[in-house]
Amino acid sequence: MAELLIKTDKLIGNISKINNFLEKHNVHWSLIVKVLSGNKELLRKILFHPEIKRIHSIGDSRISGLKTIKSINPNIPTIYIKPPPIDTIKSVVKYADISLNTSLTTIRALNEEAKKQGKKHRIIVMIELGELREGVIRENIINFYQEVLNLENIVVEGIGANLGCMYGIRPTYDKLLQLSIFKQIIDTKFNINLPLISGGSSITLPLVSNREMPKNINHLRIGEAAFLGTSPLHGKKFRDLSTDIFEFSSNIIELQMKPTSPDGMLTDGNIGHTVDDWEYDKSYRAILDFGILDVDANELKPKDKNVRFAGTTSDMTVYDLGPNPKTGKIKYKVGSKICFTPSYMAVARLMNSKFIDKKIV
Repeated sequence: MAELLIKTDKLIGNISKINNFLEKHNVHWSLIVKVLSGNKELLRKILFHPEIKRIHSIGDSRISGLKTIKSINPNIPTIYIKPPPIDTIKSVVKYADISLNTSLTTIRALNEEAKKQGKKHRIIVMIELGELREGVIRENIINFYQEVLNLENIVVEGIGANLGCMYGIRPTYDKLLQLSIFKQIIDTKFNINLPLISGGSSITLPLVSNREMPKNINHLRIGEAAFLGTSPLHGKKFRDLSTDIFEFSSNIIELQMKPTSPDGMLTDGNIGHTVDDWEYDKSYRAILDFGILDVDANELKPKDKNVRFAGTTSDMTVYDLGPNPKTGKIKYKVGSKICFTPSYMAVARLMNSKFIDKKIV
């Protein structure tokens, strides 16, 4: 069975390094664990580690993930990192200490539910800065805050923005300065002091490193940098973080010399994705025991540079191992494993697939 290997010590090492780095810059952060798909074994190893006490909160985009976190360690502050659907309000108030919000209708519902549960629910109001995903339109901000600040069971924790996720809008000093200015306007208008300005995700980390982030941006929501060691700003390793926490391996279930071009009339009935541009007529083709249902092969990088993607279907994927004309033999055989470095999205899908073994060390 295909397997995802997870190295816990290196993950904790990354969390520790991010803690040390952001503390020097007076920035709080939430560890976003949505990539783990609520894996209880791994969450237990993370949530009780001393390094977690240095983190502001643990975040997820799924209620089931937050429920799992609270079942493991009820004392962990949790944050729901997208505007809550109305039909999940009861669970959001129960399992999330904080939620990101953009809708007055939703916040009013959170207020009513928090009152029923005898709680104060904390919110961060997200502002639209050009990414065109979640965010209150800037000209509506004052009226928006006017209403939410009057809700009895809602505590406005801060102001935030999302950049770099849908259109890939780059976070810049000027973009984040706008967020900083909005915070100052709100504080002055309502005679308050919002505790947090949440300036984005792992994509914002290089700005902190280069001292290009406004000083009063004091919170980030970080997932990819902790789990993959990279920032999506350039897709490269960030500082001294480990980039080999996850390794995916899959079994060869068939290995034969085959033509590189199909034989017969092609139809529209195929469900796979293929590469058909080959410089040789025949080669060794390895069929592996994973498919589209488990992960997008485009998000996997073979560790062996001689292994090339050939095609994939729902539950099997084909890799080309080359013609090897000198000996007619190759180092792989049926039962061998081919290893890959997965991207962030690959890890997310592999963790979510019940057909992939997870080996946590």
